[in-house]
Amino acid sequence: MHIAILAATALTGFAVVNAAGPTGRLGDAAIFQDNPVGVTYTATLPNRETTDVRGFVTGTSNANGTGVNFIVNLSGFPDSSLGPFLYHIHDQPVPANGNCTATLAHQDSYIRGEVPPCDPTQPQTCQDGDLAGKHGNITTSSFQTAYLDLYLSTAQGPGSFFGNRSIVIHTSNTTRLTCANFTLTSGNNTNGTVTGSNPVPSPFTGGAAVTYVGSGAILAGLAALLL
Repeated sequence: MHIAILAATALTGFAVVNAAGPTGRLGDAAIFQDNPVGVTYTATLPNRETTDVRGFVTGTSNANGTGVNFIVNLSGFPDSSLGPFLYHIHDQPVPANGNCTATLAHQDSYIRGEVPPCDPTQPQTCQDGDLAGKHGNITTSSFQTAYLDLYLSTAQGPGSFFGNRSIVIHTSNTTRLTCANFTLTSGNNTNGTVTGSNPVPSPFTGGAAVTYVGSGAILAGLAALLL
């Protein structure tokens, strides 16, 4: 009887999580509250002969340490028939040869995957690097926006840290138009100095080191024990 009640409780909780939206294998993304104040990382798109897209994406720690304030300023997008255009933080940095494919997949600390698409009304259920999914696609040839993202970090260590990763711009069919690495442009890193160089993250292999684990992972583990 006790096992049956426990199983029913776990399944009920699992149903509630699913009703709230898809989530990662490690649960929903956690709000990051310990960002070092005044730290800014910027990704500036290079001049490429293959595209006219130019601009930058800047992320600065929120004044209270919770989340990151982003400023996006992009222009030069091609014909609107190729849009809406997408932009994401990708797991790996751009190599010296500029190959955007080498950035691999989106930053995805909670192992959510790209399907189904992100629901912007439930950003905690989205990939942490899916900026377009959480905050809106690019629908004009010149695009400027600013917003607070609660689920990313300027503190080195957790999987939500984006300062050693890259930004990638896509057409609507996910073709990669251009890309750039984030670099430290102001503030102190975890070592207390501004160096501008960021450690390269290990390639994503199906797992992720994170600071917090959401309730979805706990419920999934409980359900597994009952099988």
